[in-house]
Amino acid sequence: MKTNRAQSATSLPKAPREDADSRFAKYMVMMGIRIACFIAMAVVQPYGWYTFVFAAGAIFLPYLAVIVANVGQDAAETTAINPERAIESPRPAPAPSATSDDPLVIRIAETPRLDPPRDPRP
Repeated sequence: MKTNRAQSATSLPKAPREDADSRFAKYMVMMGIRIACFIAMAVVQPYGWYTFVFAAGAIFLPYLAVIVANVGQDAAETTAINPERAIESPRPAPAPSATSDDPLVIRIAETPRLDPPRDPRP
């Protein structure tokens, strides 16, 4: 099925550099939360059930951060549209129809060469 939609730049996948920057930013945010959990675990007094929540965050967030950072572009795959398919070929001009009974005559006139052809052989 052929679609007549124009090529869209948003149908192209993200550039590898943008994908790497996005994954790095997610990793750094999760590691920042881990540091906050570690500090909160040591600073917040009196100790209680929330201390274990902070400890779990400090222990398991590095694992989750690595998993999230390694999920590349495959998770949200986009399909690029080939621009050549979107270009329609021009319609050929209709052939001129001969309205008279005269035959079509094509004349070719040749002129002699002014300088002789060069022969590279000795």
